[in-house]
Amino acid sequence: RLKEWFQRFEIQDWWNRKVEELSKGMQQKVQFIVTVLHEPKLLIFDEPFSGFDPVNATLLKNEILRLKEGGATVIFSTHNMASVEEICDDIALINKSHVVLQGGVRNIRESYRKNCFEVTLRSTADIVLPEVFVVEKRDAIEGEQCLQVRLPKDATSNDLLGALLSQGQVMRLEEILPSMNDIFIEKVGH
Repeated sequence: RLKEWFQRFEIQDWWNRKVEELSKGMQQKVQFIVTVLHEPKLLIFDEPFSGFDPVNATLLKNEILRLKEGGATVIFSTHNMASVEEICDDIALINKSHVVLQGGVRNIRESYRKNCFEVTLRSTADIVLPEVFVVEKRDAIEGEQCLQVRLPKDATSNDLLGALLSQGQVMRLEEILPSMNDIFIEKVGH
């Protein structure tokens, strides 16, 4: 099993070296392997991606997801909200020793929605929307118009789509959900 893990993490050439002689990244890989080698059912990590370059952070993330899919429970403490979105099903956001937000990541992001949409239309003319729609951002690139539009509370994406259909070919209409980073800042920022 150890050989398999070392091959997976591309450290098979390091068999006869002391851990102290390895780079910090290699030491972290060895530490991870030693942690998961006996296939524990519960794994607890503190800032698991700290110190890793993007390639190795992705490798580690994929291994954590593989362990999770294999039935392991994975708990980790992190300030990296992007990794929370990628890996976590549920979170507990703690500020000054108090849980200030908890639940499913998807449900939390949806509960903080701002009824804002990103739209791309193929049109050379300026897009004119009814005043109830607030255009927060507008870009035009090579015959396409990209808009970020906030809808009033009682409006739906179908209402926005109806207002756009006569003005060009709608290429994309996507709701913008706030990121966990945005939610973190909103919840604990001062």
